[in-house]
Amino acid sequence: MIERYRKVRQQTETICQPLQPEDFVVQPMEDTSPPKWHLGHTTWFFETFILEQFKEDYKLFHPKFSFIFNSYYESVGERVIRANRGNMSRPTTNEIMDYRHYVDEQMEEFLSDEITEEIRKVLETGLQHEQQHQELLLTDLKYILGTNPLFPIYKIQEKSDFEGKPMASWLSIEGGVHQIGYDGEDFHWDNEEGVHKVYIQDFEIQDRLVTNREYLEFIEKGGYQDFQHWLSEAWTWVQQNEIVAPLYWHKVAGDWKSVTLSGFEAIDWDAPVTHISYFEADAFASWKNTRLPSEFEWEIACKKYGELSEEKGNFVEKGILQPQPAKTNQFYGDCWEWTNSAYLPYPKYATAEGALGEYNGKFMINQMVLRGGSCATPFDHIRPTYRNFFPTYARWQYSGIRLAR
Repeated sequence: MIERYRKVRQQTETICQPLQPEDFVVQPMEDTSPPKWHLGHTTWFFETFILEQFKEDYKLFHPKFSFIFNSYYESVGERVIRANRGNMSRPTTNEIMDYRHYVDEQMEEFLSDEITEEIRKVLETGLQHEQQHQELLLTDLKYILGTNPLFPIYKIQEKSDFEGKPMASWLSIEGGVHQIGYDGEDFHWDNEEGVHKVYIQDFEIQDRLVTNREYLEFIEKGGYQDFQHWLSEAWTWVQQNEIVAPLYWHKVAGDWKSVTLSGFEAIDWDAPVTHISYFEADAFASWKNTRLPSEFEWEIACKKYGELSEEKGNFVEKGILQPQPAKTNQFYGDCWEWTNSAYLPYPKYATAEGALGEYNGKFMINQMVLRGGSCATPFDHIRPTYRNFFPTYARWQYSGIRLAR
């Protein structure tokens, strides 16, 4: 566990290595957080839920850090409003790094002795939580740099040799009763629990994600100007925000280009379209006379046709940090895939006692489910039952589209 702890914690700091001091404090919108806040919050988790609770005579690094780095845990106490995280020039990034190293030393000392199963579960939750923040950190960094008028480069990424599928095919699933949810003993989130059966009609689902080229056709044929394809709330969102293309697309001298973590680049038209809201995904599906899959259909199709492979999949370990043309059926990696399912509890879902019970359940309103992971997701963090969730307007995550009918 100490080795796993070190590996996960180091990865967060590795992500931050290319940054300049000014990058650590920026918060261009409420949904993002400054990089230094991620560094502090993930550290606060271990201090609050392990060291304070279980380590004898533990001394807090700083008495006010809980107020600064608590995210949404009402049972733990007061906290800084999310939108104000970027207003804090203090504590400095150096002080937060001292905080990380202090907690890491205390954790390693604590983990050198035998720990109970209860502590082991909390520890694993903390590590999985930090992996989630590593993905958020990368996507927040992309928004921070991608909304800078200079389009600064985070890091020149490795290029992939993936060969795309020029034409999408339809995969068939026979209707009937199917089992949904996580059924095992390994780590999983509580929102995956409640194994249950659902009845599904016969359906088909595409064998890859929708590409930039396919989405460009939607743009050029007036998709953003035709209200018929948009939900009422979505149409209002498009008009009020003057949305005409995916996030990070810019038209320069008649040609479309896109902001990536490697800078301002030409769009790879065979790669999956990404940074798409649920509103846009649903409108595109309507324009194609298809629909988005439900999260149940997606899970059933993934279990039948998906291939979870670190070698073939495009996960964060690849170092590409950009969706790539389809080499597999793309059920894992590249882009989180919007489903048409609202984020709701499974049957018999029960909120856990204590502060960690606030982790998932209280967000089961006004969110849609996404599945499959992205190019910023760690390979060992994903599984077919993993339920991600975001509001309908969210675009700063690596989110894409798979069609069903």
